[in-house]
Amino acid sequence: MKNTDPLYSSYIAILEEELLPAMGCTEPVAMAFAAAKACEVLGKAPERVLLEISGNIVKNVKSVVVPNTGGRKGMKAAVAAGIVAGNTEKKLELLADLGAEQHRLIAGFLEKIPIEVKIVDSGRVLEIIVSLFAGDSSARVRIIDAHTNIVSIKKDGKFLLKEEEKPKQFDEADRAVLNVEAIVDFADSVAIEDVRELAERQIAYNSAISAEGLKNDYGANIGKVLRKNFGDDIKVKARAAAAAGSDARMSGCELPVMILAGSGNQGMTASLPVIEYAAHLKKSREELIRALVLSSLLTVHMKTGIGRLSAYCGVVCAGAAAGAAIAYLQGGKLEEVAHTLVNALAITSGIVCDGAKPSCAAKIAASVDAGILGYEMFKNGQQFYGGDGIISKGVENTIKNIGRLGMEGMRETDKEIIQIMLSEGL
Repeated sequence: MKNTDPLYSSYIAILEEELLPAMGCTEPVAMAFAAAKACEVLGKAPERVLLEISGNIVKNVKSVVVPNTGGRKGMKAAVAAGIVAGNTEKKLELLADLGAEQHRLIAGFLEKIPIEVKIVDSGRVLEIIVSLFAGDSSARVRIIDAHTNIVSIKKDGKFLLKEEEKPKQFDEADRAVLNVEAIVDFADSVAIEDVRELAERQIAYNSAISAEGLKNDYGANIGKVLRKNFGDDIKVKARAAAAAGSDARMSGCELPVMILAGSGNQGMTASLPVIEYAAHLKKSREELIRALVLSSLLTVHMKTGIGRLSAYCGVVCAGAAAGAAIAYLQGGKLEEVAHTLVNALAITSGIVCDGAKPSCAAKIAASVDAGILGYEMFKNGQQFYGGDGIISKGVENTIKNIGRLGMEGMRETDKEIIQIMLSEGL
């Protein structure tokens, strides 16, 4: 693909929009961002908070530790942390610099300020509305569809940003231009300097949190369990690296990651196994960067039809993409990439997303294993064929089926998961 091709600039834009730094699980940090913005608009300390959120936000906030809050979990902790942090310019990294004094302020806020939480059902899976009140003053901020996509701001009942206005930050490149053949072509031909900064940050951030997860005690320690019980085989190391990053991230580790398709777990799953394999195979930095570009764009392509949040576990797509990138590192081209994707999706599609929590690390390990197995199948002349369950002839048709399954077929599953989680209380 030539750099004068319109697809080239679109693919660069997609990478720039999707590969973003974030501190902590994305949904609670988005909630903190909304609260910080509302406090900025209010211009004073709130006396009361109303938080209105979609069920999928509850699902992904309820059970994770909000970073830099002294180990606190859930919606109220995220709101309090955002109001205390206050730095909206840092977006999804706004909780990065909180220290002991801020922990004390968060504790005091939670003790003294009433925070009411309501579930809203507007038909959107990603919706966060934070309303703050102080005397006769009020501020309201609404986020929909993407984690920093503020679509309305009100102060004292008057719009500062109207609902119909679309923030410039959300002027997305069209994901419909993505397809597997063009993604492979782009990975082959992209000028490394056009993607180096993004890739280097992806390598540095995600490798650091993975190392932290393998070193210390987080969650269910899936990464450490894999390494302890299954040894140093590269297939184990690849699974363990991604799982360990999630172990740490889901349990409040205060290191940032590079998210992908709105998710840190997806960002780590799509990158860390590829980084491990590149080191094992003694590949050059350029070869690693090209493989990461491939994995990242494939993940976004598969997730586009499913949506940001659903009952379909997103790391299934990222694990399949990682397997395809591992095939690519070993000389694979379009045929190897396409067959690896189809095989992997046939194995693990159907893993449900029941929110962000420690078990995400185990789902990551299973998804990466499916990606690696998908490639090993191809190398041994084996594959799943069109008509086998949800698999159709041609990788793009299979990806469309996955989108349909995640977006439409699992809609009622998503509602039931949320109801089960709500039965345990907010």
